[in-house]
Amino acid sequence: MAGIDPLRVPLPPGTEVVTRVDRVVGERTVKAGALGRVKHIDGDRVAVQVVGVGQVWYSRSEVVPCRAGQARYAARRDRDWTALHPCVVLEAIVGSRAWGLANENSDTDRRGVFVPPFLWTTGLVPAPEEIGSIDATCTYWSTHKFIQQALRADPNTLETLFVGEVQTIDVMGQWILDARQAFVSANIYGSFGRYALSQLKKMQKAIALIDRRRVVLDWLRTEPSLLLEDVAQRIVTEFPEDHPAGSSGLYVQGKQYVKDLYRSLYDQGIIAENSFTGLVNFAEHATEKDLDLPRELRPKNAYNLLRLIATATEWLRTGEVNFQVSGSLRDRLLSIKRGEVDLADVVQDAEETAPMLDEARRHTKLPEHPNLRAADALLHRISQEAARRWVSGEVSAFGLHAPPPPMLEWDDAKEDA
Repeated sequence: MAGIDPLRVPLPPGTEVVTRVDRVVGERTVKAGALGRVKHIDGDRVAVQVVGVGQVWYSRSEVVPCRAGQARYAARRDRDWTALHPCVVLEAIVGSRAWGLANENSDTDRRGVFVPPFLWTTGLVPAPEEIGSIDATCTYWSTHKFIQQALRADPNTLETLFVGEVQTIDVMGQWILDARQAFVSANIYGSFGRYALSQLKKMQKAIALIDRRRVVLDWLRTEPSLLLEDVAQRIVTEFPEDHPAGSSGLYVQGKQYVKDLYRSLYDQGIIAENSFTGLVNFAEHATEKDLDLPRELRPKNAYNLLRLIATATEWLRTGEVNFQVSGSLRDRLLSIKRGEVDLADVVQDAEETAPMLDEARRHTKLPEHPNLRAADALLHRISQEAARRWVSGEVSAFGLHAPPPPMLEWDDAKEDA
């Protein structure tokens, strides 16, 4: 922790923290030393999901990172953002504002590309592949990572290249934009369409997880001596409708269900330990109010996946892409976003569009693979340009004003573990 002030280091969402003060929440006092995870940041205020309590607001000075490694990561992340943000060469407004699905509460999300200055690419310390703002609304990838992702037809990366509002901040960004067709291929069938279908089915399984969790917690509350194997067997016996007739490995499915349950509750900051023991301890000491857990499935995820399928189908069918949705599809997606459509109906919508997706794939005129040679030439061109600006001493963020590379120092993270 040398050189790092735990009271000042940035705390991006997801950081595990420890509280330093007592906080009264309703009729309950959350004692100092409570464990939680950062959910939101609002200026100097931090919303923390406290284990067993829920979301509680603290000032920044009232929480510290839980682990030294997290503090080091947050400090390095903030250092890289400050140093390399001037090296961004292309950015786009993405997400709901680019899709025509924003409301008054929607964030303005930006993604883009930065070019590491020459000296950041020549030493022992590797240049970061990604930089991001503390509030997670801005993410920029290095040219190398961006091009690799685009070649895989990553939806977020291709969206950055093809949405309506793309801004080139440097000529190197314009080179990337000019070469964007090199990354288009029939691979979007899998990365957009089939990926979205698989994720929707996973969400459908998550619904079952939520619907059964109160029953499982009641079992453990009444009989805390139950073993994981006992609960798994009871799930299979009590809920045969979750397991199609003739399916094999029912006990294994039941056991996996329990594991998914405690992992989900741990990720939400509800239980203190990511294990069956943590689940039992929570259930054994929980009140009726504690067991009335929120449904963590977000309609946002479901409507976005359905949008991906529609985008992929149209792109494969016509060879053209438009990330902004309209008409009846837009109305349907907004209804899903508002939580007015049951997830099972969303999955049915997706399954009904699957044949159209497959048909578009069979007859698409998009190339089977992206243009590797063009992508490789683009990366060489940008790397050489960054080197030229440094060597020539150009007055820019890549020349005279280039940020110095990180100092070389020992990493004692393994020793601290």
